[in-house]
Amino acid sequence: MSNSIRIIAGLGNPGEKYERTLHNAGFWFVDALAKEYGGSFRYDKKFDADCCKIDLQGEEIWLVKPQSFMNLSGGPIRSVIDYYRLGVGNLLVAHDEIDLPPGTTRLKMGGGHGGHNGLRDIIQHCGPDFVRLRLGVGHPGDKNLVTDYVLKRGSADVERAIEENISEAVKIMPMLIDEGLNAATKALHTKE
Repeated sequence: MSNSIRIIAGLGNPGEKYERTLHNAGFWFVDALAKEYGGSFRYDKKFDADCCKIDLQGEEIWLVKPQSFMNLSGGPIRSVIDYYRLGVGNLLVAHDEIDLPPGTTRLKMGGGHGGHNGLRDIIQHCGPDFVRLRLGVGHPGDKNLVTDYVLKRGSADVERAIEENISEAVKIMPMLIDEGLNAATKALHTKE
Protein backbone atom coordinates (compact mmCIF):
# COMPACT_ATOMS: atom_id res chain seq x y z
CA MET A 1 0.00 0.00 0.00
CA SER A 2 1.86 3.07 -1.25
CA ASN A 3 0.08 5.61 0.95
CA SER A 4 0.37 3.74 4.24
CA ILE A 5 1.96 5.57 7.14
CA ARG A 6 5.68 4.80 7.61
CA ILE A 7 6.86 7.99 9.35
CA ILE A 8 5.16 9.61 12.32
CA ALA A 9 6.66 12.99 13.11
CA GLY A 10 5.78 14.87 16.27
CA LEU A 11 6.26 18.64 16.30
CA GLY A 12 7.78 20.53 19.19
CA ASN A 13 10.77 22.53 20.33
CA PRO A 14 13.88 20.80 21.70
CA GLY A 15 15.19 21.33 25.20
CA GLU A 16 13.97 21.11 28.76
CA LYS A 17 12.63 24.68 28.69
CA TYR A 18 9.92 23.68 26.18
CA GLU A 19 9.33 20.06 27.22
CA ARG A 20 5.88 20.49 28.81
CA THR A 21 4.68 23.49 26.77
CA LEU A 22 1.48 23.13 24.75
CA HIS A 23 3.42 23.65 21.51
CA ASN A 24 5.16 20.32 22.22
CA ALA A 25 1.98 18.20 22.14
CA GLY A 26 3.30 16.49 18.98
CA PHE A 27 6.45 15.42 20.86
CA TRP A 28 4.24 14.10 23.70
CA PHE A 29 2.36 11.95 21.18
CA VAL A 30 5.41 10.29 19.59
CA ASP A 31 6.91 9.81 23.07
CA ALA A 32 3.70 7.98 24.08
CA LEU A 33 3.88 5.82 20.92
CA ALA A 34 7.53 4.97 21.59
CA LYS A 35 6.67 4.01 25.17
CA GLU A 36 3.70 1.86 24.07
CA TYR A 37 5.73 -0.01 21.43
CA GLY A 38 9.12 -0.24 23.16
CA GLY A 39 10.97 2.35 21.10
CA SER A 40 13.84 4.45 22.36
CA PHE A 41 14.75 7.79 20.77
CA ARG A 42 18.32 8.59 19.75
CA TYR A 43 19.62 11.71 18.07
CA ASP A 44 20.52 11.17 14.40
CA LYS A 45 22.84 13.89 13.12
CA LYS A 46 22.09 13.27 9.43
CA PHE A 47 18.44 14.23 10.03
CA ASP A 48 18.91 16.68 12.94
CA ALA A 49 16.16 14.71 14.66
CA ASP A 50 15.57 12.27 17.49
CA CYS A 51 14.42 9.05 15.82
CA CYS A 52 13.34 5.56 16.75
CA LYS A 53 11.88 2.59 14.96
CA ILE A 54 8.86 0.70 16.23
CA ASP A 55 6.93 -2.29 14.97
CA LEU A 56 3.27 -1.42 14.58
CA GLN A 57 0.99 -4.13 13.22
CA GLY A 58 4.00 -5.83 11.61
CA GLU A 59 5.07 -2.62 9.85
CA GLU A 60 8.31 -0.76 10.45
CA ILE A 61 7.39 2.77 11.51
CA TRP A 62 9.87 5.59 12.11
CA LEU A 63 9.07 8.06 14.89
CA VAL A 64 10.71 11.44 14.39
CA LYS A 65 11.15 14.50 16.60
CA PRO A 66 12.93 17.29 14.65
CA GLN A 67 15.51 19.04 16.82
CA SER A 68 15.65 22.14 14.62
CA PHE A 69 12.96 24.09 16.50
CA MET A 70 9.32 24.18 15.41
CA ASN A 71 9.61 26.75 12.62
CA LEU A 72 12.29 24.67 10.84
CA SER A 73 10.66 21.23 11.13
CA GLY A 74 10.35 20.68 7.37
CA GLY A 75 14.03 20.08 6.56
CA PRO A 76 14.58 17.22 9.03
CA ILE A 77 11.29 15.57 8.06
CA ARG A 78 12.07 15.86 4.33
CA SER A 79 15.51 14.30 4.90
CA VAL A 80 13.93 11.28 6.68
CA ILE A 81 11.41 10.84 3.83
CA ASP A 82 14.18 11.01 1.22
CA TYR A 83 16.63 8.78 3.10
CA TYR A 84 14.10 5.96 3.41
CA ARG A 85 12.84 6.52 -0.16
CA LEU A 86 9.31 7.14 0.99
CA GLY A 87 6.71 9.63 -0.18
CA VAL A 88 4.91 12.47 1.56
CA GLY A 89 1.82 10.22 1.54
CA ASN A 90 3.68 7.96 4.02
CA LEU A 91 3.90 10.79 6.57
CA LEU A 92 1.73 11.56 9.59
CA VAL A 93 2.50 14.78 11.48
CA ALA A 94 1.22 15.17 15.05
CA HIS A 95 0.92 18.78 16.20
CA ASP A 96 -0.78 21.12 18.67
CA GLU A 97 -3.96 22.72 17.35
CA ILE A 98 -5.25 25.94 18.92
CA ASP A 99 -8.48 25.83 16.88
CA LEU A 100 -9.60 22.69 18.72
CA PRO A 101 -10.45 22.65 22.42
CA PRO A 102 -8.41 20.47 24.78
CA GLY A 103 -10.07 17.08 24.76
CA THR A 104 -10.52 17.07 20.97
CA THR A 105 -8.27 15.25 18.51
CA ARG A 106 -8.76 15.09 14.76
CA LEU A 107 -7.15 13.19 11.91
CA LYS A 108 -7.13 14.78 8.49
CA MET A 109 -5.41 14.45 5.15
CA GLY A 110 -3.82 17.49 3.58
CA GLY A 111 -4.82 21.12 3.96
CA GLY A 112 -3.13 24.39 4.78
CA HIS A 113 -1.01 25.43 7.74
CA GLY A 114 -3.67 27.44 9.58
CA GLY A 115 -1.00 29.81 10.87
CA HIS A 116 1.03 26.96 12.43
CA ASN A 117 4.68 27.72 11.63
CA GLY A 118 5.80 24.10 11.96
CA LEU A 119 3.19 23.00 9.40
CA ARG A 120 4.07 25.98 7.19
CA ASP A 121 7.71 24.83 7.01
CA ILE A 122 6.76 21.17 6.39
CA ILE A 123 4.43 22.23 3.55
CA GLN A 124 7.24 24.34 2.09
CA HIS A 125 9.63 21.33 2.09
CA CYS A 126 7.19 18.47 1.43
CA GLY A 127 3.94 19.85 0.01
CA PRO A 128 0.57 19.65 1.79
CA ASP A 129 -0.42 16.03 1.10
CA PHE A 130 0.37 14.35 4.42
CA VAL A 131 -1.85 13.14 7.26
CA ARG A 132 -2.19 15.40 10.29
CA LEU A 133 -3.05 14.39 13.84
CA ARG A 134 -4.41 17.63 15.30
CA LEU A 135 -4.14 17.64 19.10
CA GLY A 136 -6.47 20.28 20.53
CA VAL A 137 -4.79 22.58 23.07
CA GLY A 138 -7.38 25.38 23.08
CA HIS A 139 -7.11 29.07 22.25
CA PRO A 140 -6.28 31.92 24.65
CA GLY A 141 -9.16 33.97 23.21
CA ASP A 142 -7.03 36.69 21.59
CA LYS A 143 -4.81 36.05 18.57
CA ASN A 144 -2.15 38.38 20.02
CA LEU A 145 -1.77 36.00 22.99
CA VAL A 146 -1.30 32.78 20.97
CA THR A 147 2.52 32.68 20.98
CA ASP A 148 2.77 33.18 24.76
CA TYR A 149 -0.06 30.68 25.29
CA VAL A 150 1.49 27.79 23.33
CA LEU A 151 4.99 28.39 24.71
CA LYS A 152 3.79 27.84 28.29
CA ARG A 153 2.41 24.87 30.19
CA GLY A 154 -1.34 24.45 30.18
CA SER A 155 -3.44 24.26 33.32
CA ALA A 156 -3.71 20.87 35.01
CA ASP A 157 -7.12 20.34 33.35
CA VAL A 158 -5.79 21.23 29.90
CA GLU A 159 -2.77 18.92 30.30
CA ARG A 160 -4.98 16.08 31.51
CA ALA A 161 -7.32 16.50 28.51
CA ILE A 162 -4.37 16.48 26.09
CA GLU A 163 -2.84 13.40 27.74
CA GLU A 164 -6.20 11.57 27.53
CA ASN A 165 -6.46 12.51 23.84
CA ILE A 166 -2.96 11.26 23.20
CA SER A 167 -3.87 7.92 24.81
CA GLU A 168 -6.91 7.63 22.52
CA ALA A 169 -4.81 8.55 19.48
CA VAL A 170 -2.16 5.93 20.39
CA LYS A 171 -4.93 3.30 20.60
CA ILE A 172 -6.17 4.21 17.11
CA MET A 173 -2.78 3.86 15.39
CA PRO A 174 -3.05 0.08 14.75
CA MET A 175 -6.36 0.72 12.96
CA LEU A 176 -4.75 3.51 10.92
CA ILE A 177 -2.01 1.09 9.79
CA ASP A 178 -4.35 -1.88 9.15
CA GLU A 179 -7.53 -0.28 7.86
CA GLY A 180 -6.46 3.14 6.63
CA LEU A 181 -7.27 6.76 7.32
CA ASN A 182 -11.06 6.65 6.84
CA ALA A 183 -11.61 3.87 9.36
CA ALA A 184 -9.23 5.42 11.92
CA THR A 185 -10.78 8.87 11.45
CA LYS A 186 -14.29 7.53 11.96
CA ALA A 187 -13.27 5.60 15.08
CA LEU A 188 -11.37 8.54 16.60
CA HIS A 189 -14.00 11.17 15.80
CA THR A 190 -16.97 9.13 17.04
CA LYS A 191 -15.26 8.30 20.34
CA GLU A 192 -15.38 11.92 21.51
